[in-house]
Amino acid sequence: MPSLFDPIQLGAIAAPNRILMAPLTRGRATRAHVPTPIMADYYAQRAGAGLIISEATGISQQALGWAYAPGLWSEEQVEAWKPVVAAVHEAGGRIVAQLWHMGRLVHSDFLGGEPPVSSSATTAPGAVRTYPAEESGEIRRPYSQARALRADEIPGILDDYAHAAANAMRAGFDGVQIHAANGYLIDQFLRDNSNFRDDSYGGSIPNRIRLLREVTQRVVDTVGGDRTGVRLSPNGEVQGVNDSNPHALFEAAAAALDDIGIAFLEMREPRPGGTRGLPDHPPVHPVIRKVFKGPLALNADYHADDAQAALDAGEADAIAYGRPFIANPDLPVRLAEKLPLNPQREELFYIGGAEGYIDYPRWEENRAA
Repeated sequence: MPSLFDPIQLGAIAAPNRILMAPLTRGRATRAHVPTPIMADYYAQRAGAGLIISEATGISQQALGWAYAPGLWSEEQVEAWKPVVAAVHEAGGRIVAQLWHMGRLVHSDFLGGEPPVSSSATTAPGAVRTYPAEESGEIRRPYSQARALRADEIPGILDDYAHAAANAMRAGFDGVQIHAANGYLIDQFLRDNSNFRDDSYGGSIPNRIRLLREVTQRVVDTVGGDRTGVRLSPNGEVQGVNDSNPHALFEAAAAALDDIGIAFLEMREPRPGGTRGLPDHPPVHPVIRKVFKGPLALNADYHADDAQAALDAGEADAIAYGRPFIANPDLPVRLAEKLPLNPQREELFYIGGAEGYIDYPRWEENRAA
């Protein structure tokens, strides 16, 4: 069986190892969602990953409701991404842009007071990070009531995905990943506790996976299947969405993605003892493995030994690491040599600036200190 440190072909992308950097929202863009120079340092530091999946990046203003997160819809954003991507390539890495529509998780503050959109008129639980009325630091507000997207608006959503995907390629990215997970717009259409539509996008599983299928096909038509990945998050509630029959739902979704011919599928699926959510059903990835024939990456609190065990068992072809990559820019080296990991400083994950972002030492810097 392959080692975690063996190369893998992800469509058109030749990854030198099977350690992927998961998408990680970090909040270092401008208030206008424009990438900043410090982001080039951050991503270049982590270029040893087999593949970097960028932080979630908005496809339009309607799609983006996270303070200081980047976008990919404007020319200014494209130009600002170019040096970030170039820095990764100069460091020997590969990077794809994760395309994001948050759906009902966009607060109306980001939309000039207009309601966010979703599969149905629902409200997400909890609160969202938004901008203050005055420049005095971040605040959190309860989510806004969403309105249901009309069927005649969905072609415009597909246009936004295609536009952002094309912009990603103009910025130099090696490809894109469609964010269809974690309770965001596509996931809101997928799951039956958030999709109450009675048209061709609701009700049956084939109808509920229709938006995923259409978005993926449109992006593939734009940048190529060999440069398109997808992220799903089966098995359990996330940001208020859940499904009564996840095995059947995600089997159908994965089969549709296999038919379209994407480069890879990455899945965040909580495991027992997980630190970001707990499963409430048996694992779904064995069902997905049967119908999706392309490279499959799993993501959920993996270390080195259990990651290799997943590869040995044929459960996955690669493993995506999230928070360990925040604190350890040289994570593949540390895993290969069984070196201790830097502790994470979660209180600095989203605050902006260099601290807790580009100041984590590499192993040789620790040793020299």
